[in-house]
Amino acid sequence: MTQEYPTSLGTSDADTISLLGQNLADDLMGKVGFGELTFWMVTQRRPTQSEVRVFESVLVALADHGFTPTAIAARITYLSAPDSVQGALAAGLLGGGSRFLGVTEDCGQFLDGVLAEAGEIPADDAGFDALALAAVTRAKAERKFIPGLGHPVHKVLDPRTPRLIEIAEEEGLRGPHLRLFEAIGRVHPQVLGRTLPLNGAGVCGAVLADLGLPMALLRGFALLARAAGLLGQLAEEQRTPIANDIYMSVDRNAVYVPPDPE
Repeated sequence: MTQEYPTSLGTSDADTISLLGQNLADDLMGKVGFGELTFWMVTQRRPTQSEVRVFESVLVALADHGFTPTAIAARITYLSAPDSVQGALAAGLLGGGSRFLGVTEDCGQFLDGVLAEAGEIPADDAGFDALALAAVTRAKAERKFIPGLGHPVHKVLDPRTPRLIEIAEEEGLRGPHLRLFEAIGRVHPQVLGRTLPLNGAGVCGAVLADLGLPMALLRGFALLARAAGLLGQLAEEQRTPIANDIYMSVDRNAVYVPPDPE
């Protein structure tokens, strides 16, 4: 018996390439944008133009934030191995975790868990506020952070947050995850005793969850966006190198400290 390996994505023969049941050359190339294709491949359904606009807004929001650890890792790796662009890109992507990029996934999953436990979607802002208040109170009692609250640079307002909410509203896609996240922004000062901004990575997670994308893949979309940013960082490193300066600065300012005796 011949072993079979089913796929609904791409396949090819001597004359054609098929992707998602479409002829790649005739039906997709020049007609479908990369963001739309990504959404389509993941969900196995073609997104609406409203979904494409919201999804691509998320990708733009997460593409690049300057000299983050992921960008520095990519540049330093490229300095060490300029023959390996793939290694430099991989180095940057491997840094996507709980502090950088992973917040998108963490926030989406946190919101989804709160909604699932609630059992039904609140009917109005008051209902979302009550649900958010209970979630924040429980998180504080358990000494857990609320994903998506606070930002190391944007102490008052992350400019991405209101814009993504606005775009989702314009496209009729301001769903329960995003509304719950907004409610957390309204009620958390009552519990935490201070006001923190809703950060862009968190709102991206809420928006992606409302688009119905798989919870377990939310970090993947953040990484997809950051791959574009890292490629830009490497292109800039070629034009205006700084990686060697970073290396030399650390190396020349290293201070040897003898190990403590046991």
